[in-house]
Amino acid sequence: MTATPHPKTDPAAEARPGDERADDGLTDDDPTGRGSTDDGSTDNGSTDNDRTGDDSTGDGWSDDDRTGDGWSDDDRTGDDWTEDDDWTDETLALLRTLRAPHRRNRAKSVGFAVYCVILILIIWGGVPSLGLFLQASMGADYTGHGGDLLAAMPAGITAIGLVTFLLLVRDGLWRGPVVPPRAATDWLLIHPVRPRPVLRPWFWLSCAVAAFPGLVAAVGGMVALGLTVRVGLPAALGWCLLGGLCVPLLATCAALVVERSDRAARWVRRLTPYLTLLIIALAAQSALAVAGHPVRWLELVEMWSGPWGWAAIAALAPTSAAVTGGWVAAALLLVSTGAALVLADRAAPTVPLARLRERARTAAGVLAALRTVELRSARLAVNSANGSARQRRLRLPAPRRAWLVVPWRDTLALLRSPARLGRATVLVVPALLCAVLAHGATGGLSWLATAVALTFGYLAVAQLLEPARIETDDVRRASWSPYPFAALMLRHAIVPTLAGVLLGLACTGALLATGTGPAAWLAPAAAPALVAAGLVNACRGVLRKDLMFSPSQGAGGGTGPLLFAAWYAAGPAVGAAALTPMFSSALRGGTAGPVGKAALMAVMVTVLLLLWAQARAAKMSRVRPGASTP
Repeated sequence: MTATPHPKTDPAAEARPGDERADDGLTDDDPTGRGSTDDGSTDNGSTDNDRTGDDSTGDGWSDDDRTGDGWSDDDRTGDDWTEDDDWTDETLALLRTLRAPHRRNRAKSVGFAVYCVILILIIWGGVPSLGLFLQASMGADYTGHGGDLLAAMPAGITAIGLVTFLLLVRDGLWRGPVVPPRAATDWLLIHPVRPRPVLRPWFWLSCAVAAFPGLVAAVGGMVALGLTVRVGLPAALGWCLLGGLCVPLLATCAALVVERSDRAARWVRRLTPYLTLLIIALAAQSALAVAGHPVRWLELVEMWSGPWGWAAIAALAPTSAAVTGGWVAAALLLVSTGAALVLADRAAPTVPLARLRERARTAAGVLAALRTVELRSARLAVNSANGSARQRRLRLPAPRRAWLVVPWRDTLALLRSPARLGRATVLVVPALLCAVLAHGATGGLSWLATAVALTFGYLAVAQLLEPARIETDDVRRASWSPYPFAALMLRHAIVPTLAGVLLGLACTGALLATGTGPAAWLAPAAAPALVAAGLVNACRGVLRKDLMFSPSQGAGGGTGPLLFAAWYAAGPAVGAAALTPMFSSALRGGTAGPVGKAALMAVMVTVLLLLWAQARAAKMSRVRPGASTP
């Protein structure tokens, strides 16, 4: 390390790599291997403070005292600093020296992960694509699918672009593209250090991570266009890259706006349901275009509506279905992306420190939950951070009969969380579309479409079972109820079943209006069985992580992950497997006989799943809190 000018002293003279006090406890001797990175941050956002359960930074300072050195959150930009107060370059150089061994180990881990991803892409994508091109060179003709692909691209690519924007801006509600680990937010940034060198790398890392799936999608688009439309591969790749790279980069910049602005975050929460419905409508429009019912003027409006549509114009440019103005759309994508990246690069260091601390802690908590396969804990942490857990204060008249208390509580809980009802309604739409596909398909395709329709139906009614899941998170919460715990769980299925049947009747009405026969009545018939499957999952108890790590399965784990997945999704897996054959037959037949048999099968499956859920709930009530249940 080179010497620094007077009056600063060499920081390395006070803290050497071998000194345990060199980095305020963040040294290479850290047994967790999670010390600070080049900018004083950690790899996964966790520090020693994560194990203490308090809000201190480990140096005796609380959240309110961390700025006791005179540097408040508003002062961290260095407006009042002198040149002698700025230790940014020296601090980061010292941290790079101290963390060099760990950085080398981390680089090896990242390199191995990248190698695995590339290997999977080559095996499952590159080799099959090469085989298809070899077959095409020997006379195989895949152009029969070209017309369907070109018909699906305008609305389909627009929908994919909107999905990309929605996912990334929703990520900005709880995490965002600028989220350094806790060591950087709780320790490094409270010192006289410029935030720009610390925060900018995290923004550009988020941009790279967001752009990688777009790059893969662009290569896939090149292969599809080259095989089905016989477009030159360089031209197809170049035009597809415009949307594949520019759309995720623009969405990342939009996520930064959401991270910095509470007003933008409120607008995202408010518009999310409408954007979700719009995406589903675009997907349906794409399917109708493939079926031979395109709406050209509407497709033009959608493609010129924003960057999500400009990507579709660019992808169509080298094909016979090109839209006038392809070069204009390409210029708009490039100029808007470049301007957005420049503005975002300047805005990245201005994220408030308090917000960075909050996001870093949330991200660390979610990562810890995912590492321990606590998916519900991770979901609850995200919902709490992005504002999805907010409830409306509504009141219903108290029931006069005791047996109505549980349904009254469940109804009130759902009305106070309208987002769950909205998600259930939205998830019914793809279930209905898959059922329509199964009605017109034959053989294995009909079975697959039926299974997917039942899966979406289960996800829809599962949104309504949150009161039951809250009770099973800790059985002591059910102490208010005069019923045994197993009986209480069965009563929690009343309101979701009624709501699911109502949603199914709405689907039946829509299908009957289009001329569908008796098969339309399968939608409400499936709702009770799917609710019972969700109740089985709600009563599974503490996660059986021992299924994944068993000595008898060998060092590689063997079938452990598969066994855990089967246990985790036992309810919906059994329900869907039992209903798929009869429902597929009824959808293909469309007459009253097969539909009646399928409805009877649904009743039998409902009874069996409710008995299973009751047995699981009874076992949960006998197990002490914290113990695992089979």
